[in-house]
Amino acid sequence: MLRLPQFQIETPRTLDEALAALAFPGARLVAGGTDILPNLKHRLDAPPRLVSLAAVDELRRAGVEDGELVLGAGLTLAEVAAQSDVRASFPALAHAAGVVASPLIRNMGTLGGNVNLDTRCRYVNQSDFWRSAIGGCLKSEGSVCHVVPKGRNCVAAMSSDCVPVLIALDARVELRGPAGARALPVAEYYQADGTRHTVRADDEITTAIRVPLPTTPRRTRYVKWSVRRSVDFPLVSLALRFDLERDEPSAPILDVRAVAGVLGAKPRQVGKLAELAGRPLCDPDLPERVAEAVHRQCKPLPNVPYDADYRRTLLRTLARRAVADLARG
Repeated sequence: MLRLPQFQIETPRTLDEALAALAFPGARLVAGGTDILPNLKHRLDAPPRLVSLAAVDELRRAGVEDGELVLGAGLTLAEVAAQSDVRASFPALAHAAGVVASPLIRNMGTLGGNVNLDTRCRYVNQSDFWRSAIGGCLKSEGSVCHVVPKGRNCVAAMSSDCVPVLIALDARVELRGPAGARALPVAEYYQADGTRHTVRADDEITTAIRVPLPTTPRRTRYVKWSVRRSVDFPLVSLALRFDLERDEPSAPILDVRAVAGVLGAKPRQVGKLAELAGRPLCDPDLPERVAEAVHRQCKPLPNVPYDADYRRTLLRTLARRAVADLARG
């Protein structure tokens, strides 16, 4: 049995109280606990204090403000998946939140937790005894990356379901710290270093996600592959967005977005898709062209289970099928 290390627990009721508690040296945040608590059992960290956000009602707001849907970081994934505005305007986000792990995890895990999900690697997410046998790695107790032996940065994978969709939707993340509040695009929130893959400061709290409401007809899709749908993290994932002149398959495409996950420490935005603008969504060549772009630009690493080449091929297949499904409505 893996045991938790000893720590203090603080349960603030306001955001200001949470920020004050977080100022304690080495303190860590916990919301649903579905990610951090297993990591603590693996001794990937041993914080002296956990600051629970469960009772901070300020983090649970939801509604439309200034042309954006605002979702508090404290909303559970189940609540996001069921939220009427999310389902109406952002069905891919509702789907992504609704396919995370199991109902139990979705009832506990939060949107903010999914946005700040720690990176994962087959050489890291093991017991401390297992890791000691290989001498650790860049992310835990060592100085060598076993995935890219000569690499200087950790390439542990970011496995969030919601993040690729949020990037495709041009969402922004709100942060609050001692210096005040700030907001930045979700696409700029991540960096290519698995040991510290977000730009959030240690004394900041993610307070909300803001998603601009669509101004044109749009079709979106989120697809992923995992071995056990009710338990596992995705091993490849892809978010797609097509903005259309009108909501029908023959309508010209105005804009295309594709964001792939579980490649490295940050999602990959697939480029060179602007050339597809003007084509109808029902173009029979469209699924293969998008799939080819995804396959060419997205190269999984052996940082999570299953063969990297197989995952790359599967990503191409998922892309082709998803675009074809969107064209069929």
